[in-house]
Amino acid sequence: MSRIAEVFSSGKAFIPFVTAGDPNLLITEQLILAMEQAGADLIELGIPFSDPVAEGIVIQKADARALASNTTTDKIFDMVAKVRKKTNIPLAFMTYMNPIFAYGSELFISKAAECGIDAVIVPDLPFEEKGELDSICKSYEVDLISLIAPTSRERISTIAGDADGFIYCVSSLGVTGVRSEITTDIGEMISYVKEVKDIPCAIGFGISTPEQAKNMSQYGDGVIVGSAIVKIVEQYGQDSIKPVYEYVKQMKAALEK
Repeated sequence: MSRIAEVFSSGKAFIPFVTAGDPNLLITEQLILAMEQAGADLIELGIPFSDPVAEGIVIQKADARALASNTTTDKIFDMVAKVRKKTNIPLAFMTYMNPIFAYGSELFISKAAECGIDAVIVPDLPFEEKGELDSICKSYEVDLISLIAPTSRERISTIAGDADGFIYCVSSLGVTGVRSEITTDIGEMISYVKEVKDIPCAIGFGISTPEQAKNMSQYGDGVIVGSAIVKIVEQYGQDSIKPVYEYVKQMKAALEK
């Protein structure tokens, strides 16, 4: 069983996101270990990019802070290789096509696999264009995670049929960010997926409270939280390890109730 499959094999998965290099890569490494200790099942690492089209202001600012601390893709690879010696937790890169193309698609995926990345999530890669990257990912045994959104209803079955690892279910229209309420019919979206393929579905975009996490978990197999954690890192900077640990612990506990 792959590490990604194991994530969803024992209850609802909690999947936190942090921007690699915010405020610096040493803190990112410590955050990965602290979030695992707090109960995280899989961790998403954002690769900072100057034009992150799917991100709201919170993660945009985190990308700017990470880039200002001289974070590069190569340094992120090195950090992941280092953290891999201390943990076996599944790790996924969240990035965009531009940084992958600029680096060289095959070189990027091969290095990601080599340092211990299990999956990549590319929000601006349309389903119709995933073929080239998908074939590279398969050759290096890295899952290319498919996203479905409230607007892709008639395409959900097509996307699901070709998906690997898990499906990232976007719970809200627009960019990432904390939402006071989530109005999308997530249950319906996920039922479309499960009709086509028995693949785990993790719900993200807008979830920030234990109540929201618990509510969303009744529909899906896991919950993804990004902006709420990045806000904690923004607030506490180098002192964010403990508050992030406490937050992740609280969110994971909500899923286990």
